[in-house]
Amino acid sequence: MIFDTHLHLIYRDRLSYPWLASVPPLDADFTHDLYAREARRLGIAASLHMEVDVAESDIERETTTIRALAAEEGSLLVGAIAACRPEASDFPAYLERVRAEPFVRGFRRVLHVMPDDLSEGATFRENIRRLAGTGLNFDLCVLPHQIGKAIALADLAPDVSFVLDHCGVPDIKGGGFDVWKGPLAEIARRPNVTVKLSGIPAYGADNWTLEVLKPYFARVAEAFGFERMVWGSDWPVCTLGGGLSTWIGTTHALLSGVSLEDKARVLSENARRLWKVDIGKGS
Repeated sequence: MIFDTHLHLIYRDRLSYPWLASVPPLDADFTHDLYAREARRLGIAASLHMEVDVAESDIERETTTIRALAAEEGSLLVGAIAACRPEASDFPAYLERVRAEPFVRGFRRVLHVMPDDLSEGATFRENIRRLAGTGLNFDLCVLPHQIGKAIALADLAPDVSFVLDHCGVPDIKGGGFDVWKGPLAEIARRPNVTVKLSGIPAYGADNWTLEVLKPYFARVAEAFGFERMVWGSDWPVCTLGGGLSTWIGTTHALLSGVSLEDKARVLSENARRLWKVDIGKGS
């Protein structure tokens, strides 16, 4: 059984996505029905929706939209990671509204396309500390040279659980292994950080192979172990690197030498514990 912790759904008739125009292959509707048809065949039993960097005015509308989809019969959705703006002075009020909404399991503020110093602001850091004790985790999406900024947040808020998206976004196509491996090992020393095995097919060349990805996976496993690793499809972004079926097949190949116990941890158990999701009850 697979718990997908990183699903993006795109409904252009309901929400605004300013960035889609710059990525033509993704400038389309990617619906739950389209995803679920393939996901069920591959053993995905539940999914967390990951915010899709909608227009700021649509942030709370995105959560409402996804919650409605989750309420539909047969939905794979069991929760959402909501967008946020920790740099904003009104974040505390937003946090209180989200805390009243059990469907939301955590937050993400996209950082890899933002100025490097965004997370260094006093308001940003104060608001990240507010997550302590809320049960809401914070996903970190940063480039290798920004991992130091992510480390600073993890150290600043040791009682907050952080998730490093996409293995720290290594530049696989550009051969960026050496630039990435040191910062990855350093952030892995923080016990409040979990790594997400996701996204990496999209960072390889068009003709990437399993052998190309193996050293990156090995480094992640060495740094974090299998007790602090979760899996995500990054659909539909994964279609840029072969698609959902390709990524599932690659994942199983990467985990082929792993014990059944550790494989279950990566594919579902760690995520169920981290986000406190009871898949059996769909909540």
